[in-house]
Amino acid sequence: MNAEPVRLASSSSHPAVNLLLDLLLGAFVLNLALQPLVEPDLGWHLRAGLDLIAQGWRVPDTDPYSHTMPDWHWVEHAWLTDGVLALIYRGMGPFGGLGLIGFFGGVTALAWWIAARLAPVNRTYRLAALVASLWVALPFLGARTQLISLLGVAIVLLTWTRIQRGQRQWVWALPPLFLLWANLHGGFTAGLFVATVLLSLSFLMKICIEWKICQAPRDEPVLTWDDLCRWTIAIVVSVAVTCLNPYGWRLYIEIYESLTDRFMIDTLREWQPVSFQGWAGRAYGLYLLGLLGLIAGWYRRVEPVRWILLLLMLGLSLLHWRNVTLFLIVSLPLAAELCARVGGAFLRRVPVLKAYAAGSVLVLTLMGATALYAMGTEHLEHVWQSGRTPDVYFERTEYPIEAVRWILIHRDELGTRLYNDYGYGGFLLWQLPGERIFIDGRMPAWRIKDRWIFHDYVALNREDSPQLGLLDRYGVDWALIPRGSALAATLETHPSWKNVYADSKVVILRRRS
Repeated sequence: MNAEPVRLASSSSHPAVNLLLDLLLGAFVLNLALQPLVEPDLGWHLRAGLDLIAQGWRVPDTDPYSHTMPDWHWVEHAWLTDGVLALIYRGMGPFGGLGLIGFFGGVTALAWWIAARLAPVNRTYRLAALVASLWVALPFLGARTQLISLLGVAIVLLTWTRIQRGQRQWVWALPPLFLLWANLHGGFTAGLFVATVLLSLSFLMKICIEWKICQAPRDEPVLTWDDLCRWTIAIVVSVAVTCLNPYGWRLYIEIYESLTDRFMIDTLREWQPVSFQGWAGRAYGLYLLGLLGLIAGWYRRVEPVRWILLLLMLGLSLLHWRNVTLFLIVSLPLAAELCARVGGAFLRRVPVLKAYAAGSVLVLTLMGATALYAMGTEHLEHVWQSGRTPDVYFERTEYPIEAVRWILIHRDELGTRLYNDYGYGGFLLWQLPGERIFIDGRMPAWRIKDRWIFHDYVALNREDSPQLGLLDRYGVDWALIPRGSALAATLETHPSWKNVYADSKVVILRRRS
């Protein structure tokens, strides 16, 4: 059965004070959800979307953006999202950057809010848990298309919860959801995975009950055979409709090949196992310790399906950094429920607080407002500037906007085949339309016979001895490289190359005639 809502003691007698606290927590949510436009992949998503619109929504068959892999049959997982981003960016003119920030901030806030709404507690506890979860997720937020898949997972969980509560018609929301999702982002496979796990666990639970293998009391609904059959049919139909995309079944093949590329998984940080070093790791570690402490102290429910789903998602999150936000979404309802239980237990054990509930909440609100003001003003200024005048904002980042300005003026003094750092690829596609790049964030798993672009990129950036012969192989005749890198130091002293530009961020070199 579902837990009853747990409410603040003062919610009925002092609604204005509680509303003030909720508004403050909502302000924290917006402060965390709205992030500057610094995501490395945003540039190529935006460039792909702008070109998609210009070409009448026809997706390219091969890669139009690199000179190293122009014959690669590019499967763009997020083609529809790219088109939406381009419509926002172009349609809002000088405020296009702010429109993108609003889009991604809205997707983030909606995903976390839907997940928090699954907890049968009042709004204040949901918002408190939501703020804590978003704070942990902060390193993974921003202009990332992956957030759309987190929203999709939250909707899958919402659909499941509705069915558990007897609202069977919600099951038919799955096929249209996955039809849209498969064209918005390749992470729809995570949604199919979660839906299948929920079905499998519920099926096993039903078998255990029917065969009287386990008769222990439970605190979660057991679906009927009819409900399980409907959910199965909905998943099968959902898988079928995901093939209604520009690539058909090829989309699944490309996703599988990307997810199983061992070199990419071993090299890129987002695929590395979680380390509890650094800010992101420590924040996640504190979240896990806090959640474990709350479970040990206040969680007494018997919910096998939830247990196994949480443990599975936890294991996946520890295996790869990119899955941390997935666990945060799945665990958020439990975190909100436990916050409510702690709050209720605290009020029962310290009854004097009930008499001064309004004052206590008001003090908490004022303290929170002070903290929000201290942390929020400068952050929101950065958000505004990155959206309103991104070229000015990029001066304070690692992106080479100064070098881009120089290139636009001196383009005829440079070559025809660029070498660029992996992290600059998307940015250059955004800022230098028509320029073909060496590599960007789309390409880690791209390989045609002996042309393995990401492997070659890593070899070029070896600290001990960069493999300069690869520049000859790809016909590179000019390069934009981070200043102080091993490759930059090697080329600056190489007789075949000359330095034509340098600033505090990058150097630009050209091959001598």
